[in-house]
Amino acid sequence: MKIKKAIIPAAGLGTRVLPATKAIPKEMFPIVDKPAIQYIVEEAAKSGIEDILIITSRGKSEMEDHFDRNPELESKLKAGGDAKKKMLDEVVGVAQLANITYVRQQEQKGLGHAVLQAKKFVGDEPFAVLYGDDVIIGEDPCIGQLMRAYEETGLCGAVGIKEVSRQDVQKYSSMKLESFKDNIYKVTDMIEKPAPGQEFSLFSILGRCILPAEIFSILEEIPYGAGNELQLTDAMKVLAQRSGIAGVDFTGTRYDMGNKLGILKAQVEVGLSHPEIGSDFKEYLKKIAENLK
Repeated sequence: MKIKKAIIPAAGLGTRVLPATKAIPKEMFPIVDKPAIQYIVEEAAKSGIEDILIITSRGKSEMEDHFDRNPELESKLKAGGDAKKKMLDEVVGVAQLANITYVRQQEQKGLGHAVLQAKKFVGDEPFAVLYGDDVIIGEDPCIGQLMRAYEETGLCGAVGIKEVSRQDVQKYSSMKLESFKDNIYKVTDMIEKPAPGQEFSLFSILGRCILPAEIFSILEEIPYGAGNELQLTDAMKVLAQRSGIAGVDFTGTRYDMGNKLGILKAQVEVGLSHPEIGSDFKEYLKKIAENLK
């Protein structure tokens, strides 16, 4: 079945980048001239996804405003004629990326709990999950790679995976893998935040999943896990052990926008390739680098 729906869990408090997130959602942090959440929505839209549900929480209405029309701003840009036409097209285009709706997660009880908020939106269809913390930039949209693997393998789901350091695998998750084809594996087991020695491998899920609707009944039955939160990984573990899911070692660069260093890396690397400022920014960095010791 073709994937037409996606959810973006974006209800987290952003505690790793306080105090900046006290009043500004981390999903709205700019990467040069676009907020992080826009890169994620654009990835979904480029992959053919038509309907997106963003899971939000109190104090995150800026995301809704960003993807809405702004008649006052549009009117002012129109009055600027040809000189402002590009800006006008960009502003209007943001509101036309996809059919976007919102639901609030009233309590932060983990990623699995956030996904449960989308049960009515999803219905009985398979769907995509794009984590709100993770911006993945590349020529081939990451979630599109997972969608193709899902169709090609015939497995009940797919996850985006990357090999990480032993230190990081203990912060994320660890996959038990069987080779399938090229950069695609069959995931037969997984563990969330493994203790040293519990790892299956150094491959972790990083920010993207394709899941069947049955994930909701699993989430409703499993106990709360690591951190006393309802872990999506624990529910996906059931699917992996039951029938296996596809693991895609995706192409593209992933930036952790809930991490201070990840935010800085995104700014620098995207800035260097930006068509308007890339060249000047490169020269600026070269001058800065001359003074580094």
